[in-house]
Amino acid sequence: MRIIKEKTLTDYCRLSKYRKAEEHLKAWVYEVKHSTWNNANELKLKYRNASIISSKRVVFNIRGNDYRLIVDIEYKLKIIFVVWLGTHEEYDKINAKTIRNED
Repeated sequence: MRIIKEKTLTDYCRLSKYRKAEEHLKAWVYEVKHSTWNNANELKLKYRNASIISSKRVVFNIRGNDYRLIVDIEYKLKIIFVVWLGTHEEYDKINAKTIRNED
């Protein structure tokens, strides 16, 4: 899989409130780059705790459940778009179905 806006994750990790997520995000990036999911069912085999929001939108738990990462996935193209990263508390204040990347 190819990650679009991977730099966004790096930028987040420069902020003090996300530093604890850095190593976990690096591990997630490595795993995702070496994955080839064709659909959400295949993704769930690897990430059982991921939440499938729609046919494209997925929420991953990062660092246990301290952070949430929202992505959109184009399975046919093998592309993942980073949409949002935040703490669990911040996640509770947004709508995961409709939030968009501000970039």
